[in-house]
Amino acid sequence: MNYLFAGLQEALRMIFHLDREMLSIVMVSLKVSSLSILLATLTGIPFGFFVAIKHFPGKRIVVVLLHTLLSLPTVVVGLLLYSFLSRRGPLGNLGLLYTPWAMVLGQWVLSFPIVSCLSLNATQSLDARAKKTAMILGATHLQSASLLLFEARAGLAAAVIAGFGRVFGEIGVSMMLGGNIRAYTRNITTAIALETGKGEFALGIALGLVLLSISFLLNIIFYYLRNKNISA
Repeated sequence: MNYLFAGLQEALRMIFHLDREMLSIVMVSLKVSSLSILLATLTGIPFGFFVAIKHFPGKRIVVVLLHTLLSLPTVVVGLLLYSFLSRRGPLGNLGLLYTPWAMVLGQWVLSFPIVSCLSLNATQSLDARAKKTAMILGATHLQSASLLLFEARAGLAAAVIAGFGRVFGEIGVSMMLGGNIRAYTRNITTAIALETGKGEFALGIALGLVLLSISFLLNIIFYYLRNKNISA
């Protein structure tokens, strides 16, 4: 057990001294996950909002499909995108494989259903009289939609936080599409897997502590926003 205590001690030293290697890995994770959740926000919230307020043929199928995609395995997403982005794939000429952009694309696919579903649920939980009242008072469809989005802001923010938490700690997409290249595509989860395989526990423990701390903070924010949305 001495190697674990020694690894923990060295990990704490890395954290308190802001080890350059550790910071580089953390920054890759933050950059990739932030870009992917930005794309998921720009696409998922409008999509979930549209599905919630509109009635169209096949709406139930879309809702069921979105909920099914919530449990989409990361390795399946990685495999599908790898087949498209590889040199022999239809998008191979773009040269995205083993770049941060491929990781962003994969994490966007993972986070889109989460942001969409939670946005849909947040919109559907609103009082239906809000839109009717706005229309009676002479508001346009755009103004009514803006009002509903404002009323659902806590739930929409919770959707974004939940999506970020989902992709920040995933490993399948990052490993398969990023290639775990040092100082380029190596993020927290892939670095932990690599360091553990090498028997070097200090950096892995340090990164694990950072990952747990960020995940803990995200969960606090998520539950706060969710409870605020419920009580509103």
